[in-house]
Amino acid sequence: MHASRTVVMIPTFNEIESLERTVREVRMNAPEADVLVIDDNSPDGTGDLADRLAADDPHIRVMHRNEKSGLGAAYIAGMRVAMERGYEVAIEMDADGSHPAEALPALIAAAQTNDLVIGSRYMPGGATEGWA
Repeated sequence: MHASRTVVMIPTFNEIESLERTVREVRMNAPEADVLVIDDNSPDGTGDLADRLAADDPHIRVMHRNEKSGLGAAYIAGMRVAMERGYEVAIEMDADGSHPAEALPALIAAAQTNDLVIGSRYMPGGATEGWA
């Protein structure tokens, strides 16, 4: 497996404030991975921003959904795309920056020898800055 067969799925709804930074950090920490932004018809222009990011980087793709169907439905739609396109590693990541992109290399490396890898802020050593 290679990181080029990795997709980082980022669902969005009104994430125009954080999306560009999050995508930039993903691309910096996992440069061979593709990014799939899954936008639920954000009224704040997040989908348009995602399109602009994708126009500048062939590793970024955007899925536009017609309505806000929820996080779970967005991940299911993203997983379908990942399977259809033959990705070997699919990573779920929030657009708000609460999942640190710095963890991606370790997650991708662990996926080389494991069927499932989970990063969690609730495990010993895990945390989210600014959260209680």
